[in-house]
Amino acid sequence: MRVDILSKEYPPAVYGGAGVHVAELVRALRDRGDVDVQVRCFGAPRDETGTTAYGDLAELASANAALQTLGVDVAMAQDCVGADLVHSHTWYANFAGHLGSLLGGMPHVVTAHSLEPMRPWKAEQLGGGYRVSSFAERTAYEAAAAVVAVSAGMRADILASYPSLDPARVHVVHNGIDSQLWQPARDEDVVRQHGIDPDRPSVVFVGRITRQKGLPYLLRAAAALPEGVQLVLCAGAPDTPEILAEVEQLVADLRAQRDGVVWIQQMLPRNEVVAILSAATVFACPSVYEPLGIVNLEAMACELAVVATATGGIPEVVVDGETGWLVPIEQVTDGSGTPVDPDRFVADLGAALVDAVSDGERAKRFGLAGRQRAVEHFSWASIGDRTMEVYRSVLG
Repeated sequence: MRVDILSKEYPPAVYGGAGVHVAELVRALRDRGDVDVQVRCFGAPRDETGTTAYGDLAELASANAALQTLGVDVAMAQDCVGADLVHSHTWYANFAGHLGSLLGGMPHVVTAHSLEPMRPWKAEQLGGGYRVSSFAERTAYEAAAAVVAVSAGMRADILASYPSLDPARVHVVHNGIDSQLWQPARDEDVVRQHGIDPDRPSVVFVGRITRQKGLPYLLRAAAALPEGVQLVLCAGAPDTPEILAEVEQLVADLRAQRDGVVWIQQMLPRNEVVAILSAATVFACPSVYEPLGIVNLEAMACELAVVATATGGIPEVVVDGETGWLVPIEQVTDGSGTPVDPDRFVADLGAALVDAVSDGERAKRFGLAGRQRAVEHFSWASIGDRTMEVYRSVLG
């Protein structure tokens, strides 16, 4: 069986959870030995057998970014002919999968890592391109032989966003974690070189600066942390100048009130992220939209307790009172995830963080339980098996 996996992100160009998912899924499927996996990704050439990269079309260099993406999709689709199945990830590659399926007559499987209708703030970033990306996603989803949701919460969002989809075609296959790559590894030299004191408690955030990640809410909530607790932000790649400016102002305000606010804006290699997580007291995930939240799995695999918003797929990963704290949130229904009462959400988030750092031994117990859960329930080998079951269901 030949399966063509289509993705914008693929190592070494990985900047989010979707890229991590694709890389690990490809590895798990190739390790099985019973499927020929061909990877088709965006960007510079890759030095990997069975992987082909596609650069932007020169003719579209001055076009809207969404049109540039569709140009890559068209080039990619042609090479999918001959595959038994195409499997696309994120709207960037969904249209390539759709066109490849039409051209070659093979089924198209889509994995949903996020949904354009659930991210209306992207209109700030893409303008009219957001309407193009929404069109590409909707067209691919409604025509797909199967849609894979990375959580039950995401499945519900898919069916709400695209009500014409047959629910029987929407399957849940969770994201996973490589518990060997992500495990506790203390390195105080690495921690100190980033301005973090390993002898002080710390709350760590890892994520892009985007509306869905909820970083401004965390920065407001952090004002409630006890004196001496550090806030470590591994946060970069802002979606827009506006949200960057907002975060910069909130960081400046917080630094005026307390010390120990560390902001690391560059993307760090995994070993350094692991060192920072391994030295921390608690991980914070204030997201207002999160299909699953692979960052929570990474933190849990490093034996770190998690404080996270009870939204999307997060409650399927973080067990309240066992591996961490789930912060309640009531959200508006326009798809943005915005809290109905932002001040209440900030207060509840702050209270959970204060509770988390108030008992170090309990936080350690939650961290140990979190690693056990990550290892037992979210291995990539089992996710590869479940993905193959989806493939077989559409191939007949």
